[in-house]
Amino acid sequence: MTTLTLPPRSDTGAPSRPTTDRDPRWVRPAVLGLLLGTLALYLWDLSASGWANSFYSAAVQAGSESWKAFFFGSSDSSNFITVDKPPASLWPMGLSVRVFGLNSWAMLIPEALMGVAAVGVLYKAVRRRFGPGAGLIAGAALALTPVAALMFRYNNPEALLTLLMVCSLYCVQRALEQARTKWLLLAGACIGFGFLTKTFQAFLILPALTLVYGLCAPTTVRRRLWQLAAALGTIIVSGGWWVAIVELWPASSRPYIGGSQDNSFLSLTFGYNGFGRLTGNETGSLGATGNSSPTGIFRMFTTEMGGEISWLLPAAVVLLAAGVWLTRKGERSALLVWGGSLFCTLAVFDFMSGIFHAYYTIAIAPYIAAVVGMGAGALWQRRGSIAASSVLGGAVAVTAIWSYVLLGRVSGYYPWLRWAVLVAGLVAAAGIAGAGRLDRRLRLAAVALAVTASLAGPFAYTLSTVTTAHGGALPTAGPSTRGGMGGMGGGGGRGGAGGPGGAPSQGNAPGRTQGQSQQSQQTRPQGGGTATTGQPPSGGMSDNSAGVGRGGNTAALLNGVTVSSAMTKLLQADAGNYTWAAATVGSTTAASYQLAADEPVMAIGGFNGTDPAPTLAQFEKYVTEGRIHYFISSGSKSGSGTAAQITTWVAAHYTEKTVGSTTVYDLTVS
Repeated sequence: MTTLTLPPRSDTGAPSRPTTDRDPRWVRPAVLGLLLGTLALYLWDLSASGWANSFYSAAVQAGSESWKAFFFGSSDSSNFITVDKPPASLWPMGLSVRVFGLNSWAMLIPEALMGVAAVGVLYKAVRRRFGPGAGLIAGAALALTPVAALMFRYNNPEALLTLLMVCSLYCVQRALEQARTKWLLLAGACIGFGFLTKTFQAFLILPALTLVYGLCAPTTVRRRLWQLAAALGTIIVSGGWWVAIVELWPASSRPYIGGSQDNSFLSLTFGYNGFGRLTGNETGSLGATGNSSPTGIFRMFTTEMGGEISWLLPAAVVLLAAGVWLTRKGERSALLVWGGSLFCTLAVFDFMSGIFHAYYTIAIAPYIAAVVGMGAGALWQRRGSIAASSVLGGAVAVTAIWSYVLLGRVSGYYPWLRWAVLVAGLVAAAGIAGAGRLDRRLRLAAVALAVTASLAGPFAYTLSTVTTAHGGALPTAGPSTRGGMGGMGGGGGRGGAGGPGGAPSQGNAPGRTQGQSQQSQQTRPQGGGTATTGQPPSGGMSDNSAGVGRGGNTAALLNGVTVSSAMTKLLQADAGNYTWAAATVGSTTAASYQLAADEPVMAIGGFNGTDPAPTLAQFEKYVTEGRIHYFISSGSKSGSGTAAQITTWVAAHYTEKTVGSTTVYDLTVS
């Protein structure tokens, strides 16, 4: 393995930038193979999930038709309400759709490319201090993490956020080499744009980065402080410009801020998307839907989370501790940057009481991969030491044992694989532990077997993920587990009507792998992007099942509804004469109709149906002005808030009719 050397310190006392010996000939084709393999994996049958999370798909559609909707992240092109996140993650998808047209590929290709870019940047970061071998291990570990394969093929904000966090840590690592201000400012810019992707989640790593740079940067304390202050200013500017525009823009001429109770992005940021996630006090939410895992330090190892992210987590902890103890200053600071980010994020994820879903764990995937690559590289360079080789062998053994446990959680899932991983991992661990006494060929064989055994489990789960369609608000990776989660068993969400959060069983989609999300198939775009139709999945997500506030059908609010061809034709008829072709409760439900008809649909109450927008008086005004054609009933008049008031008012003043299984009110005919 190529070793990394540090040249003598410069006259300023700071170490010069790291240099490497000339890479062996195998490095470039290996890196190219890693990137092309990742690209092929993430592009495989990419359109199988159709609209994926239709909540964001509708906003992408709206942004491709209206620059105002693009800027604000509106759910519809008529700009009634925004999604409940900042819009940065929607912008790449919106631009792609503007260029290539509205279809699943155009929307999801930017996400896949972000995954490949994240793997490439991670490789470069690890390679700088620990050599190309360590970089390849880290890149492969990230690419084959099941939750990463899921979210880099999905349209939630996680893909862009993960790429920005990897770039920010790479920049901090570069800044630490020679205390270069420009790299620290670039890191601040990445974190700022991360805020515009998923608000405060981008800030979880700031304590670690600040502490490591403040203590380890090779310059004076005074210079470190003003550099950190300048980086903070960059974060504020890069993350605050959009917030300032939104807050200063007259509320009457912009869309309502979805997820807020007072039409303020700042209250959304600090409340529902901020401290509410930590305390569980999220006004306007449906509660911790789908969040069945208990809080605590073992949260990432539970049935719900384990197969998504934890395959290499025990090894990462072992290798981080050993690496920090054994490495020199430059290597140690790099390990602390990535390891500190891992533990800062883990601490929040393990103990937050608010909404938490399994796919959030992609945030720690690059940190785990980096620490494993760096730790393995550092200890392998010291394999002549019995202590170093023993710890490295122990990490391989722990990984094999934990993979055996994880693979055993899925009944009937390739039972031979768990035994093969266990046996191969333990044999490889013995070889690694005694590497200092083996000849070169046996050492290389032990390394190859160790890498294969360590990645075989997550690779199998990743293949299950990419060959399964996913849909809805709560996608999960891998095969189904005994707890009812997973791609092949639960499709786009949780398997079983009685599962976490009340999500319905998705059933079997015709012509797809057993267990794929039927909702995904029913709304899969064809050609120009309109939705196809089909029978509602078991669990009742028919046209008529949208929930109203807390009293309605939570599953429909999370996963949308099936839209019949009759409803599509009804919404498209004379749609150009109205601002909104229809109105219904909940953004995901509205998105189903909007994507099917390719016409704006008003999402009453935002994502959860609990936002006070519009008020009953505002809705009556829109109806009087002839701006809304139809009201699509939820099939339930229970619930609370303005959504229930509007539903009751419509039922009292207009005549219902049934289209397919859907109850519709024509608001132009009293």
